[in-house]
Amino acid sequence: MFKLTNDFLLIGIGNPGRCDDGLGWAMLDRLEDRGYDGTCEYRLQLNIEDAELISHYEKVLIVDASQAELPGGFRFQQVVPDTVFTYTTHSVAPATIAHLCQDLFGRAPNIYLLEIRGYDWEIGEGLSADAANNLDRALKVLIPSLMNSIGK
Repeated sequence: MFKLTNDFLLIGIGNPGRCDDGLGWAMLDRLEDRGYDGTCEYRLQLNIEDAELISHYEKVLIVDASQAELPGGFRFQQVVPDTVFTYTTHSVAPATIAHLCQDLFGRAPNIYLLEIRGYDWEIGEGLSADAANNLDRALKVLIPSLMNSIGK
């Protein structure tokens, strides 16, 4: 069992009913299966209201599926607050959430984004074999990174 700290939040984004779009949720499930007992939130997408939730934590990791070509099948990066303009509030960029935390709540948590490459976005359950391999590779890097970098 491992727990990072009480001030650490994991957010999995995605839709497990659309195959690889469920990668964010699958990562949280795998971490919980390995004994992680910290705070996990499952979301279909980020919403403006998540800025309030995130403002209560010092460190946040957002895990999401990506259609982008990612070396090694995943990308881990710190989120820089920004006012990313979109024509919809259906889904809000992590950078916008970080900006709202600062602007509305006077808080600047360390927010990280883990994107995992997916391949199959059709309606259905379960990950494609390639997406599952990317998830496994990300998980092997993620646990030590969390424990050594942002988890302490």
